[in-house]
Amino acid sequence: MKKNFARWLQDSWYKEMYISSALMPISMLYDDVVRFRSFLYRIGVKKKTKLDVPVVIVGNITVGGTGKTPLVLHLARLLTEQGYKPGIISRGYGGQADTWPQWVDQQSQPDQVGDEAVLMALRADCPIAVGPERVKAAQMLLDKSDCNIILSDDGLQHYALERDIEIAVIDGDRRFGNGYMLPCGPLREPVSRLQKVDLIIVNGDAEEENEFSMKFDGELAVNLVTKEEKLLSDFNWMPSHAVAGIGNPKRFFDLLEQKKIAIDCHAFQDHHQFVANDILFDDDKPVLMTEKDAVKCFDFATEKHWYVPVKVIPQQSFLDKFLTLIKERTRG
Repeated sequence: MKKNFARWLQDSWYKEMYISSALMPISMLYDDVVRFRSFLYRIGVKKKTKLDVPVVIVGNITVGGTGKTPLVLHLARLLTEQGYKPGIISRGYGGQADTWPQWVDQQSQPDQVGDEAVLMALRADCPIAVGPERVKAAQMLLDKSDCNIILSDDGLQHYALERDIEIAVIDGDRRFGNGYMLPCGPLREPVSRLQKVDLIIVNGDAEEENEFSMKFDGELAVNLVTKEEKLLSDFNWMPSHAVAGIGNPKRFFDLLEQKKIAIDCHAFQDHHQFVANDILFDDDKPVLMTEKDAVKCFDFATEKHWYVPVKVIPQQSFLDKFLTLIKERTRG
């Protein structure tokens, strides 16, 4: 029932379905609370913590995935190439650890620290810590590593952590939905919040002059059991199952269809906690899933199951502007 309601609500945000007017006062109250909370931080009533190293926030103003995590991984590699020592912090959404913050490595379990955290540990060559309080997660990084710049995967609304650069990521397909604040719409903050960030990047095609674009692509499929790698072109016209429990499953399905794969789509809520019956089907078709979902399925996957690592390709002018800001804000 909860999953069905969540799906209905999300459809109502992005498909212009009827929304009960009874929810509108709640949205208006939420808007007031968000603005007042921001005001309290701005005038110093609520305190911010300034760290000894620069902090870059990669977030969004809408509920749901926009492609933040792959962008954070890309920026971490870019900073490493430039001679920095980046570390990553995140919320650890979906993790059920008894204590926070949590240090994350390749042996960490997604049910404890969250699926995105484990994905980043598998992909990033830098220290990672997660927790609801970003300041404490960041302090753990500084205490246990020699990182000299911190990337925060999400946290645009976590004002307790002072930041040097803010990057907002927009889903180019869905943008801001119906334009309403929660719960009538997907907005966590008003669209006007984007006027205060340093960079805006769109997962898809940019629509405004101040926006940059980025694309996603994937060429390989990796078997969850054997670790065998295949080109996605090997699945051309092959009837397959496609499984996605991410913010916008359609984006993954579209990628597979662009690769000419005949897919039967199975969409789940973002951060869905998979069980065997979710991915085991009564046929011999291969099952293709996102890498983020795969980290929760290794224990019950079979040789029919493959994940598709995707890479983000940001507009070069975005990367140039980002590095310029880093040098300006961190005094080189």
